[in-house]
Amino acid sequence: MTALLQGIRVLDFGRYIAGPYCAALLAEYGAEVIRIEKREGSEDRFVAPIGANGEGSLFLQMNRNKLSLTVDPMTAEGREVVRRLVKTADVVVANLPAASLAAMGLDYESLRSVKPDIILTTASAFGATGPMARNVGFDGVGQAMSGAVFMTGETDQPYRAQVNWVDFGTALHCAFGTMAALMERARSGSGQQVSGSLLGTALAFTNSLLIEQAVISKNRVPTGNCGQAAAPVNIYRTADGWVLCQVVGQPLYERWAKLMGEPHWLTDPLFSNDLSRGENAKAIDERMGSWCASRTTNEAVEILGSAKIPCGPVLNAQAALNHPQVKAMNLLEPVDYPGLPRAAPLARVPLSMSRTEGGIRHRPPLLGEHTDRILGEIGYSPEAIAGLHASGVV
Repeated sequence: MTALLQGIRVLDFGRYIAGPYCAALLAEYGAEVIRIEKREGSEDRFVAPIGANGEGSLFLQMNRNKLSLTVDPMTAEGREVVRRLVKTADVVVANLPAASLAAMGLDYESLRSVKPDIILTTASAFGATGPMARNVGFDGVGQAMSGAVFMTGETDQPYRAQVNWVDFGTALHCAFGTMAALMERARSGSGQQVSGSLLGTALAFTNSLLIEQAVISKNRVPTGNCGQAAAPVNIYRTADGWVLCQVVGQPLYERWAKLMGEPHWLTDPLFSNDLSRGENAKAIDERMGSWCASRTTNEAVEILGSAKIPCGPVLNAQAALNHPQVKAMNLLEPVDYPGLPRAAPLARVPLSMSRTEGGIRHRPPLLGEHTDRILGEIGYSPEAIAGLHASGVV
């Protein structure tokens, strides 16, 4: 079966997560994605190095299914390489500051002058307008400015999440926007610019908190792992570890109260609905805590799961790799890469589609691995390619 995006060429000038993961999603469904970076390798290639060549785990995750071309777009010859590439492309992905895009000839007007129907997908920290529009930022700034960091941890110590959910959320939004732009172009023949931002993503994800504050001024404060709008919602210590349990909604609460042997709590006015249970969570948490403490994590998960109560064990990275449910889902695909002591478990797109399934077709590229091949495809002779190498352009 033909891959969904076969025939679509994407130029990936992205760095770190928001741009590269957007392009990786497109690649997984068949687009030809060319990662373009500096001759010495972009900084995100070497984050958390795990192999002899210095490539890091983040790079391996972001760049499966891609080709690699190196070029210096700040030189005249390099800009000509980029211009020729753009003429062959459908999409350009670049989570770079606006000034950098303009300097590299990657702003929308410059691209459109080369390829009128091009789609430019960009991601910034703070969007295009406002007092911080020119500032740069990583995932954490979105977390911090959306209310998420304030609400995580304790009142005297906010915490950011170690997982970069703002970056990944922005990548998902950008991939969605790129697919929508491709659909629109198929109808109208016109390209467009798709713009995402870290702050925009973070605000979208924390929107219910912001709505509550704007409408009724709830002024919530952090309460650690304890839920505030329902109970029991917390992480509880077991005999040999920890388990997370989330009981939200009356049917779940009724099952939980019966399992705990506390049916009288179903008529107690202190626990009459989710909100009152959240506001009076101490007694519920103590009961759940004592129940979990007398059982192993596996026992607690088995009993709660059988009662159809949402729960899961708190796992470290190795335990997550080993967990039978993780293995059964078959979403982590072992992929060999030069210089690694063993195969890397790359996460495929966590979707199953009955007609247009994606997949990991080939490993992430070595630095500049496909430069000569791609240059030849866009009209450079072997002699011209050798000259570009000799002059340090590629």
